[in-house]
Amino acid sequence: MDRVSAFDEPLKKLLGGATAKVMAEHLDLHTVGDLLHHYPRRYEERGRLTALTDLPLDEHVTVVAQVADARVMAFNNGRGKRLEVTLTDGHGRLQLVFFGHGVHKPHKELLPGRRAMFAGKVSVFNRKMQLAHPTYQLLDAESTDEAGATEAVDAFAGKLLPIYPACKQLDSWRIAKAVDAVLPSAQEAVDPLPPALREGRGFTALPEALLKIHRPQTKADVAAARDRLKWDEAFVLQVALARRRYADTQLPAVARRPVPGGLLDAFDAKLPFTLTDGQLKVTQEIFDDLAAEHPMHRLLQGEVGSGKTMVALRAMLTTVDAGGQAAMLAPTEVLAQQHHRSITEMMGELAEGGMLGGSERGTKVVLLTGSMGMAARRQALLDLVTGEAGIVIGTHALIEDKVKFHELGLVVVDEQHRFGVEQRDALRSKAHSQGERRSPHLLVMTATPIPRTVAMTVFGDLETSVLDQLPAGRSPIASHVVPAKDKPHFLSRAWDRVREEVENGHQAYVVCPRIGDDEDEAAKKKGRKDAAQEADKRPPLAVLDIAEQLAKGPLSGLRIEVLHGRMHPDDKDDVMRRFAAGQADVLVATTVIEVGVNVPNATAMVIMDADRFGVSQLHQLRGRVGRGSAPGLCLLVSEAHEASPSRARLSAVASTLDGFELSRIDLEERREGDVLGQAQSGVRSSLRVLSVIDDEEVIAAAREEAVTVVAADPGLEHLPELRLVLDALLDKEREEYLDKG
Repeated sequence: MDRVSAFDEPLKKLLGGATAKVMAEHLDLHTVGDLLHHYPRRYEERGRLTALTDLPLDEHVTVVAQVADARVMAFNNGRGKRLEVTLTDGHGRLQLVFFGHGVHKPHKELLPGRRAMFAGKVSVFNRKMQLAHPTYQLLDAESTDEAGATEAVDAFAGKLLPIYPACKQLDSWRIAKAVDAVLPSAQEAVDPLPPALREGRGFTALPEALLKIHRPQTKADVAAARDRLKWDEAFVLQVALARRRYADTQLPAVARRPVPGGLLDAFDAKLPFTLTDGQLKVTQEIFDDLAAEHPMHRLLQGEVGSGKTMVALRAMLTTVDAGGQAAMLAPTEVLAQQHHRSITEMMGELAEGGMLGGSERGTKVVLLTGSMGMAARRQALLDLVTGEAGIVIGTHALIEDKVKFHELGLVVVDEQHRFGVEQRDALRSKAHSQGERRSPHLLVMTATPIPRTVAMTVFGDLETSVLDQLPAGRSPIASHVVPAKDKPHFLSRAWDRVREEVENGHQAYVVCPRIGDDEDEAAKKKGRKDAAQEADKRPPLAVLDIAEQLAKGPLSGLRIEVLHGRMHPDDKDDVMRRFAAGQADVLVATTVIEVGVNVPNATAMVIMDADRFGVSQLHQLRGRVGRGSAPGLCLLVSEAHEASPSRARLSAVASTLDGFELSRIDLEERREGDVLGQAQSGVRSSLRVLSVIDDEEVIAAAREEAVTVVAADPGLEHLPELRLVLDALLDKEREEYLDKG
């Protein structure tokens, strides 16, 4: 059998139709290769008992334990029988329960002192953890009357017992049996690591690593296998990204170099403050990229309020000076309007090119959104196609076919995680220069700090710049958790604090998870699962309800406005303008204010049902206050129980303003599935043993090796094995994702 086809063999051939069907439907395993890469989650030692004290509720678990006690109980006036079995591991106890006809076999087999593997879903009954009708397999030598049990003892005696990620339809030990059937194929594994790299780092050969991870003799076997398999995952992914970056350097683009005495110099001359060292450093990185004749692909990460917009604007002005146009893409209309307003204000008469009173060095800055009136839209489109407008700011309306540019030189994407890669690609395809297709330069901005390893993995096709210095004059933000259920008087005090801020001439935000009208059913369901359980399934608090309660109660007499995503765009803009102008005291809003909204006079924020928001989102929201010279205050109101994970999350947010630290907490909470899964690539994460949280050194080293390999051999002509594995990893969807990145 040739080396590839052994791994491509359908499981149906080796395991039979029924087992293969369950594996495909419930575990997404289809081929021999899939099953060989379905690694054990953990291992039990045959002589040691499992910890029963910290089993996860509502999850399917496999435990190895000893029977402490077993008794049959009658119920329903003697008509029904129930077998209750108590397991022990020396630390904790776990109850098993069997009903009806299912009682007889376990009653004969599960005798005190017997050891077995048990699998089932953990539930709670009478305040005790239990497994109802678990499947089990005896592990004691004396149970030789069971053919399967003898086999289990032979297979596992004195060895580490692999516990596989399983499902209700297929227990861990049945998966182990299936792995035994395909394990001989491990010898056919195609090794992606170049021989020099493998030998240089002293790695186990791949067939041996697969054998050791599934059937280890010792803990050292497991460690060696995991080290090797982590490297494979990190290296193959980094090679894919390095090839993508290399291909980008081969694309043509027009170099956009600063022009002395141009728009940028005029803009800098009228700045009322000096740029931070961080802004200057990052600007230089961007200017170096813009000066190249291949497209820039850069991710600009910056804390909330670190001055990313200023850096992006100076890059746009440089592009205009060099004869190109710049487009800034924002995720929402509110944000596009906000950017347009702040950029035209920063530029002053320089944003009025061709207008009476405008600067002769100026350009036109136009706004383009889906809800604009026809006349304004027609004029904006005309300004773009003639080149009259050097800068355009808009929503994804910019991507529509009818939008034509005179010469698009730079695309700035704000809040990357809200844009699909297809949209980024569509905008990129609009760049033409002197009749040729040239890619525009691309700058992606995000205010959600991303740990270095995630940036190297998720945004690995982009070079990264980090702005971690706040401009002078930005104020600290004090954050506190308000336990509304345990201490209602704390909530009353929160509203008193809002009043005090308003009396001192400032303004406040109150944020709620949902809008509160009949159309909002979908949003109700989006509350976090643990929060919903803690709040006894009450729906999340709503903007319209809270605004009404505050106006009649604790904040009566103050000027209260509401803002949410379902309002007409003109009404939204109107509310934002009034609030920015100080004509409203309190803005009760949904998360539409999460990014980009800039009202320096707003000093207080109260986030209702704060436990229903993610860590990064809370950090983003909090960044809306403390933007002026007065200190900011953020109050996180929660009804979650003090000992709950939700409250721990809120305490973490309250304890630090470091976005990178919080992004790490966020990542640990969500694990890799979310980070590398649907949100970014549109396909299931391909990482099985590599952790973007814990394996920073592996990822960084793999990236370096990948860059060296690709620089020496971009087509991987001399590394056919690596090319084969890469092709297998990059199925159609993932290939497209990396292509468009």
